Amino acid sequence: MSTNFPKGFFTNGLHCGIKKNGKNDLAIFYSYKPCVAAGMFTTNIFRAAPVIISEKKIKNKIYAIIANSGCANACTGKRGIIDAEKMCKLVADEIFVKPENVLVASTGVIGQFLPIAKIESGIKKLVTQNLTEMMPAVEGIMTTDTFPKLVSSKFRIGKSEVCIWGCAKGSGMIEPNMACTERPVLSKVKGSRSATMLSFILTDAAITKNALSEALKKSVNKSFNCLTVDGDTSTNDTVLILANAESKNKTISSGKDFQLFCSKLDEICVKLVKMLAMDGEGATKLITINVQNVKNTFDAKKIAKTVANSPLVKTAIYGNDANWGRIVAAIGRSGVKVNSEKVDVSFGNLYVFKNGRPVNFSEIKAKNIISLKEVEINIKINTGKESATVYTCDFTEEYIKVNASYRS
Repeated sequence: MSTNFPKGFFTNGLHCGIKKNGKNDLAIFYSYKPCVAAGMFTTNIFRAAPVIISEKKIKNKIYAIIANSGCANACTGKRGIIDAEKMCKLVADEIFVKPENVLVASTGVIGQFLPIAKIESGIKKLVTQNLTEMMPAVEGIMTTDTFPKLVSSKFRIGKSEVCIWGCAKGSGMIEPNMACTERPVLSKVKGSRSATMLSFILTDAAITKNALSEALKKSVNKSFNCLTVDGDTSTNDTVLILANAESKNKTISSGKDFQLFCSKLDEICVKLVKMLAMDGEGATKLITINVQNVKNTFDAKKIAKTVANSPLVKTAIYGNDANWGRIVAAIGRSGVKVNSEKVDVSFGNLYVFKNGRPVNFSEIKAKNIISLKEVEINIKINTGKESATVYTCDFTEEYIKVNASYRS
């Protein structure tokens, strides 16, 4: 296992038979010592069974996360709850802890029941094997992802070396809107789509539960909650973080150590989010939308999300067309009151719209900027001091192909 992996943690993944293509569909993330845990969960009203179960258990000391792909176990009623609980119990029995010390997550098609007999057999193999492989575990949570997403960071707190490691999956049905609350906000579910955004973060830092929860909340609001591929919030979106204190640092609760931990966690989350956006279904480009000089961050994010979710903006970027009119139109329908005569828009550092008026610019330079794999759209509202950044991708024919025949 890579040296950039937190002490005392183990991972593994395998194919247990959920997916028809033979790819890994079961994964475990495990600590031999109990962890403090924190989580952020979808606010979709149709929360999947694993979300409901993990949200209840997150207050406990946690040893493991068991996750499957290929079936979301969402909109499955009482049986879904029973199956999610059974996954926890199966793992707990294998590692000699209680079911309340195990979290669960699922991703895949909505409205299908888990093949629990296959999962039971898979869990026994998963735990009895040598739990030292990161990549099989990361592959075990992938659905339409085209590459595994994992990142790590090492840093010092006092005399101790601390590591944070994280992985994530998600390509479609992506606009996480997560919170650490048991009271969901009404959101939409469109059809029996699949995908979902899952992220599991492990750290050997010693940190209080309150501090860990606060750090995760801040990071998610800067990263995963600023991600959109297609504007669809899944039934299963989940971010979980476990901390087992194996780095032996002085326990983090506040102050400079907490700020350092937060900054490193932010880095991990933002890197994962950029990978997710870059791997959006059918995507060819990562688009970063920066909205600046707004009265408050809520309005800044609302403007950025409206632009990011515009099919017209996303297709223009795919076609290397500097069609700034689509961006301005999206700003104008965002629901945020702006002074149209103060708004500026640029691609990278090339202004195309300034003080509410068109700017003479080189179409060739604009096309060169938009043709890059990573494109920045910068918007200045010029009525305040707050800002927000949202990450998305372009919209291609391949997105239609993937989602038109996902279940067939």
